[in-house]
Order: sequence, then structure tokens, then C-alpha cells
Amino acid sequence: MFVLIMILCFIFMFSACDDGNLYSDTYDIFIHSGRIVDGTGEPAYPADILIKDGTIVHIGEVNVPEIQAEKIIDAAGKVVAPGFIDAHAHGDPLSTPEFENFLAMGVTTITLGQDGSSPGVEDISEWMQEVDEINPGVNIATFVGHGTVRRLTGVEYETDVTEDDLDKMAQLVESAMQAGCFGLSTGLEYEPGSLAEMDELVAVAEPVGRYNGLVMSHMRSEDDAEIEDAVGELIMQGMQADCPVQVSHIKIVYANDAARAEDVLAKMERAREEGLQITADLYPYTASYTGIGIVFPDWAKPPHDYDEVVETRRDELAEYLRNRVALRNGPEATLFGTEPWSGMTLAEVAEELGKPFEDVLIDDIGLRGASAAYFVMNEDVMERFLIDPYVMICSDGSPTMRHPRGYGTFARIIRKYVNERELLTLEEAVHKMTGLTAATVGFDALDTPRGLLQPHYAADIIVFHPDNVRDTATYEEPHQLAEGFDYVIVNGVTAIDDGAFTRERSGRMIRK
Repeated sequence: MFVLIMILCFIFMFSACDDGNLYSDTYDIFIHSGRIVDGTGEPAYPADILIKDGTIVHIGEVNVPEIQAEKIIDAAGKVVAPGFIDAHAHGDPLSTPEFENFLAMGVTTITLGQDGSSPGVEDISEWMQEVDEINPGVNIATFVGHGTVRRLTGVEYETDVTEDDLDKMAQLVESAMQAGCFGLSTGLEYEPGSLAEMDELVAVAEPVGRYNGLVMSHMRSEDDAEIEDAVGELIMQGMQADCPVQVSHIKIVYANDAARAEDVLAKMERAREEGLQITADLYPYTASYTGIGIVFPDWAKPPHDYDEVVETRRDELAEYLRNRVALRNGPEATLFGTEPWSGMTLAEVAEELGKPFEDVLIDDIGLRGASAAYFVMNEDVMERFLIDPYVMICSDGSPTMRHPRGYGTFARIIRKYVNERELLTLEEAVHKMTGLTAATVGFDALDTPRGLLQPHYAADIIVFHPDNVRDTATYEEPHQLAEGFDYVIVNGVTAIDDGAFTRERSGRMIRK
């Protein structure tokens, strides 16, 4: 009994001392009376938050009149959550450092270097330093791109890759991991990534595994007939390299039955049972967006000579394009985002030019002449992926891309799939946009961790009323900002204050 009394006295003394310190300090921001959705997926709870020097120093009830703070945010009736983390984003922080498209939808951290393409410099730490110096609007983490590594080592479009080539690529990946990259991205549906075979994929993934990183993969195919083989290839890469893997923007092109999503998810679950960490990210739209090269055959792409293919195999190429585009729901389902055809479908361009759409593709656009949105996915399939506990949220968007996902994704999750469809609870949705991504990528293991509302975590915080959140971007007008996020705080600095941009840029380069 004596020991118990002493323990209780110690706890009381410690608490009193802690409370004394609590009220003797002055804080940068005091958020009071909010409903905390902390990013873990657990039920919301009422609490106050104190922020100082860019970190959360206290979460819990306080005596409001006794708190001294430079800024006070009344969050009564609103949700307080971690800033959202975009698991797969695009953009150039040196060109568009504000990233207001992300901030407006509650995103405070983005991951770049996706689809096998990262800054084309051998020493990526130099690029990271440049990003730090311009103070981006959001936090930025990056992956090193496999396609970029191929180019930097001189392999590029080679198909006969030597052991020396593999060593050079692996060394470059290792250097990138040492510089602070969070892993490797692959773009196996694009050249030059499409030329890699398994020995190469394992060689470049092994250093990632040694540094506890992650391989994010735009897989070799997302078509219904090939999706399971593509997932199998990624699983094999992860198992042979002893490295966690992630399916980028998981989808099944042409599938119209949610059972196909079940097939893919079951394959991933079997891999987990065998010891592999495998996850996925997703954007909540049924149209993809990428270069027009996606509809051309491999035999017309590098290292093949396109002009020679057009000259010697034109009829075969035209037939392939007719069949390929028809399979992708026809020329009406390809909406260009590149001038001079921006906002027009392939069918409309063909009509305007007075020629068959396959001739437009061959002669007027070519392999790299445009990017477009492709309406090739099914809502039911997408929704089945969305509710899987191992699938997190990404936009796969940027400030300049002509697709609404770069401006609307995270708001759309709350508006459509929490409020309207009720496929997710708010706590589940926030977890998919914060804590799950942080734990998968490794943001929770940093000196100043991110992704949850907990003491000692970075003060990346948003305040909003879920009923007011909405995405306004459309395919016709894709660059319209999301609405409803009243406060967005990045590293303890308010970027959106009562719904208005402050123009304060407090993001930083996050290094692993």
C-alpha cells in the first residue's frame, strides 16, 4: 500500500509540474475545442492542441483562459486532423513552389520522383538543397526514378544490360538513398523502364531494401488481361530484393466487375502472408492521365525508330491504333490536355482535321505530342480498391496537369466517399490520407515524425468542417481549387488562415 501511495503521489507531482510548465510558456498556435481525428483510424475525440517551434507540444484539455499564444484558432464544431500526405504526386518545386493546388485540399506533404522519373542529376542532394532554399509551400519528399537512373548511367534504351551496368545503377540508387530519398520508383509501362528484366529490377531494389526504403511501381501494365501478371512481377521484385513494394495508382483498365479488384487484392494478400509488405495508392477518378504514347505499340517506341516504323509498317500501326483506341472506349474517351487540342477529344480533333483518328495519332501527334485523360476505368472496381485497408490516397496530379485529380482528390474523398457514399468513415478516410501513408513511406520514423496528431510530431495540421469540403475541379475546368479547409498549417506556420492563403511558404525538403 505504501508503494502504491508513493507512486500516486509521484504521478500527481509530475502532472502538477507539467501543468505548471504548460501555463508558463507562450505558444505559437493554440487550437481549442476541436474534434481530433488523429490519423490512426481510431474514433475522434475532443481536445486542444498547443504548437511551438513547428511541433505539437500538447494534445488534451487545457484551461483556455490561462493559455498564452501568438495565434488562437477556435475549432469548435470542426475537425482537426493531420495535414494530408499525397503518396504519389507530380510537379516541379523550383518552378511552382507555392503548390496552392495541394494546400487548398488540405495536403501539407507530397512525394515526388514518381513513375520512374526523378530530377536528372547524379547528386540528388544538390537538388534537395535547392528545394530547401526556395521554401516550398508544402513539404516535399522524393523517390529516385529507375528510368532516370538508366539515363544517368548511360544504359537508357539498352536491352543488353551487363553486370557492370547493374552495378552502376545500384550504386546510383544507393547514393540517392544515402542522400535522403525514400525509395525507388519504376515506370515499367514507359520507356526506358519497360526494357528492364527481373535481374535489373532486383539489382536496383536491393539497396532500397537495405536502407528500409520502398519501391513504388507504375507497373508494366494496368490492363485487365495483364494486371495480375504485372502485380506478380512487382511481388517477385520485392521478395527477391527483400524490399517493401507499392502499386502506384492501382486500377484495372477495361474491367467492369468489382470481382476483378478482389482477384488482385487476393494476390497481394497472399504475398503478405508470405512475408512481403505490399501496399497501394489510388486516386478517386475513373479517367487516367498520361502521355499519348500509352496507345502506341512497344515496337514503335524507343529503342525502335518511330519514323522507320511509320514508313515501313504504317498499315500495321494504323490497325493497331484503331484496335487499341477502340478497346479504350473509342476516340471519344480520350480528352487532350495539351495545346492546341486541349479540352478536345481525339474524335473531335479527327473531325476538325478531316481524317481518321489513327492518322491523326500517327502524323499530327506522334509518340510524345500530347497528354490526355483516358476514360477507361469502372467506378465499382475503383471503389473496391478504395476501401481496402492497405490502399492509401494519392492525387497523381500537379499544379499544371489538366486533370481534376491534381486539385480535387483529397476534397473529393471527403465529399463523395465519406459524406455522400458513406463508403468510409471520416476516421478511415483521414487514416488513408495521413497515418497509413506516413507509416508506409517512413515519415513516422523521422526525428520529427509526421502523419499523426501526437506530441512531438510535426505541426502539419488542418481544421475544417466535413460538410463544407468540396472539390470544384472538373475535366473541363481542372484548375479550380478545392474548398472547405479553413486552416492549413505547415510546420507550425499558417498557410491558409480562415479560408484565405497567407502566402507564407514553410514547407521543407524531407529526407529519409
